[in-house]
Amino acid sequence: MLKVLMITLFLIPFSFMMDSYWLVQCMLFVVSLIFMMYMQPTSLFCYLSYFMGIDLISFGLIMLTFWICVLMLTASESVNRFGYNMNFFILNIFFLLLMLFLTFSSLNLFYFYLFFESSLIPTLFLIIGWGYQPERLQAGVYLLFYTLFASLPMLSGIFYLYHENMSLMYFMFSEDFVKNYLFYLIILFAFLVKMPMFLVHLWLPKAHVEAPISGSMILAGILLKLGGYGMVRVLKLVTSLGMSLNFIWVVVSLIGGVMVSLICMRQVDLKSLIAYSSVSHMSLVIVGIMTMTYWGYSGSYTLMIGHGLCSSGLFCLANISYERSGSRSLLINKGMMNFMPSMCLWWFLLSSSNMAAPPSLNLLGEISLLNSIVGWSWFTMLFIALLSFFSAAYSLYLYSYSQHGEIYSGLYSCFNGSIREFILLMLHWIPLNLLILKGEYCMLWLY
Repeated sequence: MLKVLMITLFLIPFSFMMDSYWLVQCMLFVVSLIFMMYMQPTSLFCYLSYFMGIDLISFGLIMLTFWICVLMLTASESVNRFGYNMNFFILNIFFLLLMLFLTFSSLNLFYFYLFFESSLIPTLFLIIGWGYQPERLQAGVYLLFYTLFASLPMLSGIFYLYHENMSLMYFMFSEDFVKNYLFYLIILFAFLVKMPMFLVHLWLPKAHVEAPISGSMILAGILLKLGGYGMVRVLKLVTSLGMSLNFIWVVVSLIGGVMVSLICMRQVDLKSLIAYSSVSHMSLVIVGIMTMTYWGYSGSYTLMIGHGLCSSGLFCLANISYERSGSRSLLINKGMMNFMPSMCLWWFLLSSSNMAAPPSLNLLGEISLLNSIVGWSWFTMLFIALLSFFSAAYSLYLYSYSQHGEIYSGLYSCFNGSIREFILLMLHWIPLNLLILKGEYCMLWLY
């Protein structure tokens, strides 16, 4: 693991060179390919170094981090073209990549917390530095305070755990907290805010709408997954309490998921719609993890990877439309089939993946999650049915409203995408739909 860390560290000086934008992108593609060779079909920790190591969950999420960070550079070409502090932008992405890499590969809960919080800083810089409207300052404050409000109690929980357990290593965790309700609450709440769970989700749409394309991609692709990853790691500490109390989060997430899906149906801002759909998908992931079943864990992991690629791709599409029309409103971005005919196919492919149509990875995740949630309680069936239905409904709404209808008269004739944009969308869509062919890496951890 240290050699991947060293490769990334030694790439940082490239960000101070002139005209190094595409070079950095190519080098990061190479690092992604090197990391792919680390694949281990086992749930045991391997590639152990001083404080780092990976198992199957970490591997998938680190791979996704590298992939999304490379595609962020591909998508943010305007930063290079117009010279919006390009060098600082690349440095920012490198710092974010390092923090996320260290977060997922740490074997110690305190290191995990440290890097988990550090990843906020470059995200904040992305939103405040390269965002669009003046409201980005408010969005940055929301992002920071929601996360810190929940994370500080978690830090005291980690210190308490160290005092009791004398170790913070994941594989040394043992369950001694049978009656400690406060510990259960503070250790999980930070992750639920990060996911985000309904009721503490308000920071997410704000941050997405104000963030530049790179900020939206990393937020949707990786930062939401930190919560799910953290919960999978710490639920081992509070298993017996979870058996009796997890139903609270399940109920809130299921009802919240349906309500957020309804909110999606009345959005007129492209980015806002995709952001709310993320909240709806993540509510399913929370419920899957909270059932504490094997199906639930593997389904949540699969959906996290699938959603990371799908949501990031949809944000890229929204940005491509925004660059052409200068607006994110569905009232102006309609009839896009006339204006950008080739993009219509990509809108269709990614919208259908968003509603978990085969053969996307989202389908595998959702089938597994339905299995675990209905197995947990029959009463959840109504909400799951509504969630699945509205998921299809808002994906269709997004696709049909943006592609059909009368084209906005301010747009002229026809303007297709560039090769860079098609490659960018293809690199989101191909892994999303081909990974289902190797579904055992997501679903069968018991090798």
